[in-house]
Amino acid sequence: MSALRSSKKRFSCKACGFISLKWLGKCPECGSWDSFIEIIEEKSGKETLLEQPFNEIKPIRLGKITEKERQKRYITGISEFDRILGGGIVPGSLILLGGEPGIGKSTILLQVLSKLSFLGLKVLYVSGEESASQIKLRANRLGINEDIFILSNPSFEATLENVKRLSPHILAIDSIQTVFSAQLSSPPGSVGQIKGVTSELMHLAKKRHIPIFVIGHVTKEGAIAGPKTLEHMVDTVLYFEGDRTQSFRILRTVKNRFGPCQEIGVFEMRNSGLYEVKNPSNLFLGDNTKQEPGSVIFPAIEGTRPILVEIQALVNNSFLALPRRTTSGIDTNRLALLIAVSEKILGLTLYDKDIFLNVVGGFKITETACDLPVICAIFSSLREIPVPKETAFFGEVGLTGEIRSVTHSLIRLKEVQRLGFKRCVMPRSSHSEKDSPTAKELKIITIKHLKELIEIFS
Repeated sequence: MSALRSSKKRFSCKACGFISLKWLGKCPECGSWDSFIEIIEEKSGKETLLEQPFNEIKPIRLGKITEKERQKRYITGISEFDRILGGGIVPGSLILLGGEPGIGKSTILLQVLSKLSFLGLKVLYVSGEESASQIKLRANRLGINEDIFILSNPSFEATLENVKRLSPHILAIDSIQTVFSAQLSSPPGSVGQIKGVTSELMHLAKKRHIPIFVIGHVTKEGAIAGPKTLEHMVDTVLYFEGDRTQSFRILRTVKNRFGPCQEIGVFEMRNSGLYEVKNPSNLFLGDNTKQEPGSVIFPAIEGTRPILVEIQALVNNSFLALPRRTTSGIDTNRLALLIAVSEKILGLTLYDKDIFLNVVGGFKITETACDLPVICAIFSSLREIPVPKETAFFGEVGLTGEIRSVTHSLIRLKEVQRLGFKRCVMPRSSHSEKDSPTAKELKIITIKHLKELIEIFS
């Protein structure tokens, strides 16, 4: 690797990468307990594994950078994948793809590489976990062409040698936890190896101007294994989410230096690979043909994309000293706050009720615009009154019962209208007549306070 200090023992925090000369029970940087592991760094005698010294790279005036030097993005043809990256793959970028085992990381990466090789780009796929024959079996199942170069070797030096020999346009590493460098004495998968190899991959991407994909395993806490600084080193971080018992997968952009963050791409897992879901709203709405008490439609925003989801609530009499508050897809603490507001403002009796809240399809909602739909679902289930047919709700609820404005109101309204809903209840402060769809197509009901909600159900 790059020039290292003289050989000595150090201790590194697995959570954040903080380095200490002695073992500590608690990390002073991130506060994690029992997270320090011993690492040994040795001076390699080489300045770098790459062929060109970095001191030969000269600064360029911003106005002098031409279109050729910036280059255009690589378009894979998988629209969901291209969109979350901001319009395609940027040459010279380092992209980290994380997710649970078996979620489909290697599958989506092979499909992307296949599309790129079909465009005439030379692709090198390095695997430290599977043999070439095992990768061939997966490729046959996915119907992938045979133009991808496969290297089944966890040695980072072997990867560099083949990059110099083949000069690929795209490089993929599966996975970063299995690739190791012989110039570092720490074992594969350790903090030192992961940081060192990732640093060299970043240098390789910038110097050769090729995009590099890196797969990272996820721990039981849901974070990518290795130091947290790994996510800061790369240009883009993608997380593959979803329940392995269900067919759909969500690819989310957590960090992107070349495009928007928190964008999502929705895929469906089939026997022959992952397929794009063109209309994810239909996927998360479920069977909404029959109006039942406790079911409310909410136009959520993921990144810049509107998605209609169904929020369901079940309110039952509780025989426990401490009634249950169970949620799926919504923060439990937020539910507790909304229950308190409902009791105070609407006069609902919920202290002796079990409340179960679910977002259909396993979708996770983090924005406060779901406050009004959640209260509507609880009110509907408690009073056994179905929500008005073909009506969607969105709005943030304050502690005093006021309905506060939310962002992207127009985008939400257009998605509600596109899917054939007739009415939408929203904050009065977010409504603008000139930006709203025509009244003939969608009736917009604006409310300023939570008490006005009772009139809608009456």
